[in-house]
Amino acid sequence: MSQRPKPTALSVFPDPDDSGVRVNAVTPLSSNWYHLSRYEFDLRLPDGSWQSQRREAYDRGNGATILLYNRERGTVILTRQFRLPAFLGGDPGWLVETPAGLLDDDTPGEAIRREVEEETGYRIAGAQPVLDIFMSPGSVTERLHFFVAEYDPAERPGQGGGAEGEHENIEVLEVGFAEALAMVGRGEIRDAKTVLLLYHARIRGLL
Repeated sequence: MSQRPKPTALSVFPDPDDSGVRVNAVTPLSSNWYHLSRYEFDLRLPDGSWQSQRREAYDRGNGATILLYNRERGTVILTRQFRLPAFLGGDPGWLVETPAGLLDDDTPGEAIRREVEEETGYRIAGAQPVLDIFMSPGSVTERLHFFVAEYDPAERPGQGGGAEGEHENIEVLEVGFAEALAMVGRGEIRDAKTVLLLYHARIRGLL
């Protein structure tokens, strides 16, 4: 279950002499679920002068995602669920994705093991970190941690579907790796984190 992230406090910003950024004001705009704020700041330019700017940033906390794969079967575990922002952007909204979730108060490794079991029903002993990146740095503060792990079909104590009470309605898919790559090519997988992990698996020869 994902909790609301704590809003970023002005005091956490680095010393302006080191960062080249002076945050002057933070105005909360919305905290209905996550946190949208307006920031007024000065940015030091390469010539040493300072430029005043105003931007909005969306703070939803940091997250983790994982590609579950099985070498023997040549398959990966993906999910399908409805995403309102995708629908509002002109897509039907039912996106095929890798399991993912917010860290809450856990480490990335702890969080992704929790999310795997909640969303897919599978239980994994550990996960190999791949990278952590900002997915939309122009507007969202989230840093997403990427993992891969091999799953055992026998280690599935539950059916998944998402955390009870979260109304996630997650469908669990076991897809051949070649078919998953073909789905990217056909535009049937359009989620960025999923595309990155599938191509990582192909480049690294995981399957």
